[in-house]
Amino acid sequence: MSELKPAAPDFSRPLEMLRACHERIRSLCETLRWLVGHLQDHGCDEKGRQAAASVIRYFDTAAYHHHEDEEQDLLPRMMAAATIGRGSSLTRLVADIANEHRAMDRAWTELRAALQDVAAGENIPLDALEVDHFIKLYQSHLAVEEANVYPLAEMLLSRDDLAAIGANMAARRGVTFP
Repeated sequence: MSELKPAAPDFSRPLEMLRACHERIRSLCETLRWLVGHLQDHGCDEKGRQAAASVIRYFDTAAYHHHEDEEQDLLPRMMAAATIGRGSSLTRLVADIANEHRAMDRAWTELRAALQDVAAGENIPLDALEVDHFIKLYQSHLAVEEANVYPLAEMLLSRDDLAAIGANMAARRGVTFP
């Protein structure tokens, strides 16, 4: 007997969509790690160009939207729902998340330029330290969100909050959602 896969999250379950995005980010970070070695061993071949283009596509669009989802919808709604006692620690957490997003954006801008060259067929190595720095920023950030932000969001946010977040996430991506 075969097991049915759970349905992929959709905009009606925005926290699950954010978590699924984290899994995709992890996967693409592994692709980046692979790409460093692949370029050293094989040069800028078709597999390397495709991998670089795939990473660029994702971090230019989906990862960018993910940060917007959190900063424009999730975190502000969490702040609005927080009690006075929880508010100060949440304020610090929200500020930390925003600062981490800016650090990841800066690291992405630096890494993206090299990936564009690879995607265009230039036979250049990726800086392993730069890739490692980018991956570590994301690993640390994802861990904080999964351990702190999302569980707290589940406690604080109402169904209406989640529905509004999901609708805004869909709109941000140009998707019609009820």
